[in-house]
Amino acid sequence: MTKLGPIGAATRSTEPAVFAEVEALGYDTLWLPGELAQVAGAVRATSTITVTTGIVSVDQVPAAEVAAAYTAHGGRYLPGIGGAHGAKPLTTLNAYLDDLDPVVPASDRILSALGPKALKLAHDRAFAAYPFLVTPDYVAAAREIAGPDTDLAVLLMVVPETDPESAREKARGGGLRFLSGLPGYAASFRRMGFSDDEITGVADRLVDGVTVWGGLDAVTARLREYQAAGADQLVVQIDGLPANWRVALARAFGNVAAVNGDEH
Repeated sequence: MTKLGPIGAATRSTEPAVFAEVEALGYDTLWLPGELAQVAGAVRATSTITVTTGIVSVDQVPAAEVAAAYTAHGGRYLPGIGGAHGAKPLTTLNAYLDDLDPVVPASDRILSALGPKALKLAHDRAFAAYPFLVTPDYVAAAREIAGPDTDLAVLLMVVPETDPESAREKARGGGLRFLSGLPGYAASFRRMGFSDDEITGVADRLVDGVTVWGGLDAVTARLREYQAAGADQLVVQIDGLPANWRVALARAFGNVAAVNGDEH
């Protein structure tokens, strides 16, 4: 069984009430942005849920600060790191991990990973890989590369919209248009079989391939495709999701207790 649990919630909120809600709904992991300042508040607002960051940038945050946060919240905070850019990103990541080794063991850290080399690094020097904007076929291929003992926590953009054009435009505006212009994501999309024209134009086929949209039943079915392909944890971006969706997705995929014992 995955160390992270089957369902995670990603939020950019800084509100303690949101952190507490995620835990109460039964999500296994609370994913914060890559800002260490939020970790303490999330740990204080909750009791047992695993807190992680997706993703602390190794180009911006010193390893010593990550190690200090890990030590301060023993057992509750598992660092998620990545974001190495420049000419030799894997060299940069390896050096950063070397600095973390004395304090944060590989068994307690997560690496952002899209390409095969990054997935192999996650296998060698972390317990989990954290890809975003990928297809179920990518997940199946990543499982082969990372091996059976590396958790795959797959971040998923969920758009609660049944109209195709509206859903796709919301996905584009929700970050896909910007990210498709970044070299790392563009290269990942090419490896998944999307053409340069589809990537540049953020074509419908690309949107449909790497995001999840539709009504609740359609979204649930699509998430199960990722699970069947080998995702150990489904990480759902909950910002903007209706309250009943947050409850329903936690119930569908996690070990969920109702909030205040109520059925929603």
